[in-house]
Amino acid sequence: MTAAAPPVTPPVTPRVGLFATCLVDLYRPSVGFAAASLLEQAGCEVFVPRAQVCCGQPAYNAGDRANAAAIARQTINLFEGFDYIVAPSGSCAGMLRRHYPDLLSDDPQYATRAQSVADKTWELIVFLTDVRGWTDIDASWPASVTYHDACSGLRELGVKNQPRQLLEKVEGLELRELEAADVCCGFGGTFCIKYPEVSGAMVDNKVDEIVATGAATVLSGDLGCLMNIAGRLSRRGEAVEARHMAEILAGPAIGPAIGRTADSDGGKA
Repeated sequence: MTAAAPPVTPPVTPRVGLFATCLVDLYRPSVGFAAASLLEQAGCEVFVPRAQVCCGQPAYNAGDRANAAAIARQTINLFEGFDYIVAPSGSCAGMLRRHYPDLLSDDPQYATRAQSVADKTWELIVFLTDVRGWTDIDASWPASVTYHDACSGLRELGVKNQPRQLLEKVEGLELRELEAADVCCGFGGTFCIKYPEVSGAMVDNKVDEIVATGAATVLSGDLGCLMNIAGRLSRRGEAVEARHMAEILAGPAIGPAIGRTADSDGGKA
């Protein structure tokens, strides 16, 4: 009889591959730097493979499985050697964790590898709280904020209480809950392109609820949602700022809010 293999003990200093996401890379690099800082504070060694690109979700959602699979294989090749893969985005983490195994299930060279990558892929905030057990936040944000639960993180990965758990640790921060924090903002990746009128109505409803809280800043863990919300706030002339959760936690959040310039109005309240 062969003895059972001993349980695998995670390394004391895990090697984490940061999947920065294409939106962060192109539009909000500060989120990537904040994510790396938080991971290092949580005792991880952080690596950012230079050849990483999109997770393949736009192609996958559009029905282009061939290109989505090609992107998935490239991502697996780059990241499978790390102890964990972490993304500051529920939608991208959800793509790797929930959809890569299905996408490559018929590929004899990648099916098992896709599942292995999926098993060690985490959304940033869940990784910090549920995997690392880290809540030692050293940040200050003396302002009122509200929080939008992004769809993919909430529904695919169970990101709900973890962000609020960490926000409680931020000195001076006051969280004002949205009436319907878990309702979609209307972005939905290609959804906002296919159904612009429906998407526009949904984000208007979301902005109405954000403004009604009286909060100075809206936070979320997904840059796609935040760009959509920030764009509508700007077009409506609202003073509310939009920022990624990681920027607040890594503290201080330096630079203008999403969709703002250095001389834009807005700030803490």
